[in-house]
Amino acid sequence: MHVHILGIAGTFMGGIAALAKAAGHHVTGSDRNVYPPMSTQLEALGIGLTEGWDPAQLEPRPDVVVVGNVMSRGNPVLEEVLDRGLPYTSGPGWLAQHVLSDRWVLAVAGTHGKTTTSSLLAFLLDQAGLQPGFLIGGIAADFGVSARLGAAPFFVVEADEYDTAFFDKRAKFVHYRPRTAILNNLEFDHADIYPDVASIRRQFHHLVRTVPRSGQLIVNGADPELDLTLAEGCWTPVVRFGRDPAIAWSVRAIRPDWSEFDVLEAGKPVARVGWQLLGAHNAQNALAAILAARHAGVAPAVSCAALARFQGVRRRLEVRGKVRGVTVYDDFAHHPTAVATTLDGLRARVGSERILAVLEPRSNTMKLGVHKDTLAAAFAEADRVYLYQPPDLGWDLAQIRAQIGDRAVILNTIEDLTAALAREALAPDHVLIMSNGGFGGLHGRLLGALSEAR
Repeated sequence: MHVHILGIAGTFMGGIAALAKAAGHHVTGSDRNVYPPMSTQLEALGIGLTEGWDPAQLEPRPDVVVVGNVMSRGNPVLEEVLDRGLPYTSGPGWLAQHVLSDRWVLAVAGTHGKTTTSSLLAFLLDQAGLQPGFLIGGIAADFGVSARLGAAPFFVVEADEYDTAFFDKRAKFVHYRPRTAILNNLEFDHADIYPDVASIRRQFHHLVRTVPRSGQLIVNGADPELDLTLAEGCWTPVVRFGRDPAIAWSVRAIRPDWSEFDVLEAGKPVARVGWQLLGAHNAQNALAAILAARHAGVAPAVSCAALARFQGVRRRLEVRGKVRGVTVYDDFAHHPTAVATTLDGLRARVGSERILAVLEPRSNTMKLGVHKDTLAAAFAEADRVYLYQPPDLGWDLAQIRAQIGDRAVILNTIEDLTAALAREALAPDHVLIMSNGGFGGLHGRLLGALSEAR
């Protein structure tokens, strides 16, 4: 079958491409603004890419067109698909029909931590010899890819609440029908499609409705929005986790940066974890993954031991390089909560050494200005804050700078941002670059500028 994917360079759709290729299909696709790591993965798979939306890409005629949710009416190639009556489906629809229908699906949902938790869960199942399939919105260092078919029955999927496609406005995750579901947290996000947190909570309720009574819900026991979600109806056994030892399963720090922590059941230690990641949020992500793997038959003590070998996820506090004593990190944070937790984790690791935090407000929610009143506080642990004002932002970052004070500066071009950072950063500073996109190649530009500095 010839599968043509529109929006193929997104992490989710790129994963669909990898799964379709592994299943023996002929796969092509198109997108714009293609950048690593997905461009690298697609190239390695030998998948033909078309840059842009020229309708000519539909020749030769594909058997099915898989439409990413980046596509909207008025797009030339999408209009051609409709005019010609070509068969089309969504990414979640294709995944549900061709991959998940006969698998034990373990879904990881939440506003934050989905990619890391999904990667952790796939890793734990893999280390237990279960060879799971997975589709993750990022690339775990241990696997080197964002998706694989794996062996039956287990399949881990990052369960996104964003809408499915131009013709299907339900959340992606309602297609997956998991037997094991992690509900990690729930905050307001995706303001371009949801008017308020209640509307997102309703989508989480729809996910809960699909989990069988023989399944299991693994739920953050300290999240009031998730409590409200379950109050709307729950037909599945619930296991709660968190940091409070009064919760059924909890974590307790041994080291301040959470590079070592205990896992507790009913307040009593079960096992100790020592690993490469840092931050309380990642310890909780690990606990959620441990409990999901437990539902699949992997003992928590076995999972805890395996975590020492977990190498992390690309673009999650990933060290991109160290030049002249300055360490440059890449992180996907694009929501105030994620910015704050990432900075908290890094601060616990580096102590009093300076952190230069850099943010590209690129998400649709950021562009709508939803986080105007909460963004400044997220930078509490940063010594200096560099805010990039893109031309299409739609609102002025000056109010954020005013709230932060003299620690903050606004720059309007990648070139100016690179130059300013290269002038200021000195050993042993840490430059934390945060964006849900490529940020104009800022990481590489800065490392190059630091190398050339005299």
